[in-house]
Amino acid sequence: MKRVFVGLSGGVDSAVTAALLKKEGADVVGVFIKGWYPPGMPCTWAADRRDAMRVAAALGIPFHTLDASEEYKRGVIDYLLAEYKAGRTPNPDIMCNREVKFGAFYRFAKEKGADQIATGHYAQTKDGHLFRGKDASKDQSYFLWAVPQEALADTLFPLGGMEKSETRRRAEQFKLPVATKKDSQGICFLGSISVEDFLRTEFGSEEGKAVDEKGEEIGTHDGVLLHTLGSRIALKDAPPGPWYVVSKHVERNLLTVSHAPATTASDPHIRLRETNWFQEPAGELLAQYRYHGPVIAGRLSSDRMYFIPTEPLTEPIATGQSLVIYNDSECIGGGIIS
Repeated sequence: MKRVFVGLSGGVDSAVTAALLKKEGADVVGVFIKGWYPPGMPCTWAADRRDAMRVAAALGIPFHTLDASEEYKRGVIDYLLAEYKAGRTPNPDIMCNREVKFGAFYRFAKEKGADQIATGHYAQTKDGHLFRGKDASKDQSYFLWAVPQEALADTLFPLGGMEKSETRRRAEQFKLPVATKKDSQGICFLGSISVEDFLRTEFGSEEGKAVDEKGEEIGTHDGVLLHTLGSRIALKDAPPGPWYVVSKHVERNLLTVSHAPATTASDPHIRLRETNWFQEPAGELLAQYRYHGPVIAGRLSSDRMYFIPTEPLTEPIATGQSLVIYNDSECIGGGIIS
């Protein structure tokens, strides 16, 4: 009998993951991963841990709490703030997977004698290969490109071949106490706290000038660090919008805006850093540069440090975002856009 440690977040996806594995005969252990939470801001972690404990009790499985606050603060929060300070657009969920769920949690599970770990991600694996989840609207393979290959090889994704609606039905069939709980909309571990609220707490607001693409001042904004490239922005004392951020000047606290988001880059080569590869990339490939964003065709340079699109970009790209590479539906790796 395989011993599988399941990351129980207190939500329906991880609960159904644990229930399915137990039904299949695995020796299941539930683990709630405690992250780092902003002091003085509302957070649902205590309630989520309670829900995770209720799930474990309903399934009759052992339950542990893993304090991964140090790994989360260092690997996710510090990274997030540093990237925004540098004017880039980070993806904290990807670092949360790499540093916490498939880092600290994976190590904890193996130290406790687990054969494998399991999470509620909507992705699929087969013979060490990572594929998109069946439910295209919930597919989370994009967030897994940076996971260490060793951890991926020891991970189960029981929900990968299911639609979200089926997960809900299974939760009711298993009579799980979180069957009707709403999905979390916040970033990994911050629960209901939005990135914008968190950044405002950390950086504060600082009024600055907004100019159009000709350099003419058209209004003011509330802080260059609070906005990402391509995002829609509400300006003060400006002509009617919509307005979109097309470039940032962090040192001057200046934003350049336009009535439409930029769609092309001056250099068609997308440079990558901190790459991670599950398989040998070759030939014509697909790339995705935002979660649920457009998929573009292209190829990698021989040193794998550049992706060269063979078609125009339909949405703006921003440094700091992740470019995830696919061979059809198989995720073969990715990197951070530099």
